[in-house]
Amino acid sequence: MGSEAIIVFFLAGIVLVAGANFLSNLISPKSDSLAKRDPYESGMTTIGPTWVQFKVGYYLFAILFLVFDVEIAFLVPWAVAYKGIGAIAFVEILIFLFILGVGLLYAWKKGALKWE
Repeated sequence: MGSEAIIVFFLAGIVLVAGANFLSNLISPKSDSLAKRDPYESGMTTIGPTWVQFKVGYYLFAILFLVFDVEIAFLVPWAVAYKGIGAIAFVEILIFLFILGVGLLYAWKKGALKWE
């Protein structure tokens, strides 16, 4: 009973997503003009080349920021509920912080935190 249900849900998901994409392409208005293809930012016409490449270090820095931002999003509810959870929660959060610390140390050793 279980594997048949999984197959049915999987196929239903594929059919619904494909159907939604097909229907969207079928009934959506289509127009193509030079103004539509013109790149812009904040409604202003760009000056100079619009395809500027950024150093990969910026992306690494952004990913590290997101990792530690999500860590804070996890720590705040944990801190609020700490009294009701007990000592096990404290050990678990120490393990969590240790893993994040090892990740930060690894990023530091690899030079991902250098802003050049």
